[in-house]
Amino acid sequence: MLRRGFVWGDIKWGKVRLAPFIVGIYEAQLWNMDHELAHLMEDWMDEGGAEFMRPQPAIHRVVPAQSSVKTDWILPHDDIKAILKTKKSFRVRDCICRVQQEHLGERTCDFPSHVCLNFTSFERPPSDNDISMEEALNLIDETEAVGLVHSVSNIAEGFFYVCNCCGCCCGILRGITEFGIENSVAASNYYAVIDPELCRGCGACIERCQVEAISELDEKSVVNKEKCIGCGLCVSGCKNEVAKLVRKPEDEIINPPKDFAVWEHERLVNRGLK
Repeated sequence: MLRRGFVWGDIKWGKVRLAPFIVGIYEAQLWNMDHELAHLMEDWMDEGGAEFMRPQPAIHRVVPAQSSVKTDWILPHDDIKAILKTKKSFRVRDCICRVQQEHLGERTCDFPSHVCLNFTSFERPPSDNDISMEEALNLIDETEAVGLVHSVSNIAEGFFYVCNCCGCCCGILRGITEFGIENSVAASNYYAVIDPELCRGCGACIERCQVEAISELDEKSVVNKEKCIGCGLCVSGCKNEVAKLVRKPEDEIINPPKDFAVWEHERLVNRGLK
């Protein structure tokens, strides 16, 4: 079961627990993903499986593009680069969502697939997927540059991966773009603002927005604050520097659960199972 990704833990120390389906069991099937499994997953999503994204707290939370926020007011659990600098082991692998869409024959984007980053605070046995800290930091910059959304576990402490997501392939963002689940991902504590007086209507921000929160009105880009997830891709991609991220007022700041145990408990309570 450990080898198949159904449980997490260490047999040596006698600590094993059931893995969640997402993120957990499903991602562990990367090397088993084929035409049949891809279609089974898609059928399950279409037949109601996508509802797993509706209970709160959300599974993922958005981390703003690191180049789009001021370092003096970024929240500690959003400062991905600072967090990576405290870690010791880094690995990158293919994004299972894009691999699944490839097997379906329905992938519509050309974003890179080898961008799923995970890390630990301890050394691990060598792997073909190992990268250096410098390469991990560069990966953050590279994925921002091409227009991918950073998302992590919806917890403040102990998360161990950074997904780099597009709205067409990512199962979580598809909750918004396809399944009508507006809170399928926890938005960051920021929102985008585009200056209508300075906007030149180039459309770069509209193209980079992965959740269709920006539209054109009178040849200017306009942000729908209710749909904005605060990823900052419009800011990092605006050559005219007319877009910016604004931190939400203190009474609107939502801190993620402290760790996985707290997240799990809150989610069970909200599902009526605890």
